[in-house]
Amino acid sequence: MRWAEFEAGQRAREWFHTLTVPVGVWMVVRVDGRGFSRFTEERFDKPFDEGFSRLMVETAQALLTEFDARYAYTESDEISIVLDPGHGMFGRSVEKIVSISAAVASAAFTHAAGQPAHFDSRIWTGAGAGDVIDYVSWRQADATRCALNGWCYWTLRKAGVSPQEATRRLNGTNAADKNELLFQHGINFNDLPAWQRRGIGLWWENHSRSGHDPVRGVDLTTTRRHVHTEHDLPMKDAYRTLVSQLIGGP
Repeated sequence: MRWAEFEAGQRAREWFHTLTVPVGVWMVVRVDGRGFSRFTEERFDKPFDEGFSRLMVETAQALLTEFDARYAYTESDEISIVLDPGHGMFGRSVEKIVSISAAVASAAFTHAAGQPAHFDSRIWTGAGAGDVIDYVSWRQADATRCALNGWCYWTLRKAGVSPQEATRRLNGTNAADKNELLFQHGINFNDLPAWQRRGIGLWWENHSRSGHDPVRGVDLTTTRRHVHTEHDLPMKDAYRTLVSQLIGGP
């Protein structure tokens, strides 16, 4: 057997290695914590924990930086990063983007938490910036829905209700019912921290700094960028406008 032919035959079995996202298509990479329901219940307060949120923000910043993304958004145990149509890292290879994003998230979170944790990853694609804005609106709506459900479930649990009974009581209830349940326990959902109800956004900002070069005797202005973390995101149309501005949409 000739080695070249043998090697070619083996590489041909890497069926998805050549799968790429076409240039001109927007990508959103979303990572989710694997087995995080048990992981967080054993280590963090419920329904929300500021320490866990900081870990997710640190992980989101690592992804935003590693992939030089336009925008990152995190809610609960998930993170989405927006990659523009010209993004060429890893030749837009699906295998590479999915595997490396999951690896970066897992490594960043594990390093920050001091506890091993794993993330999976997927790629969403959109034809235009409007599709991306629809995507982030969807994820923010999911954040609000999950926050309301979570607050109701854990309010019942902390009142002594069993997991099965808490689930049964919430089954079939609408948003108004859930808000009323919280109100009966002295909680106004709209008064809860915005980051719990709307998620957290991260993006790049440029900052100029003036200085003086004593060697050349001239004043200089340097521009550096850093990651802005927003815990008080707007919602609905205002949020769509913000993201449109950040990604250069219509």
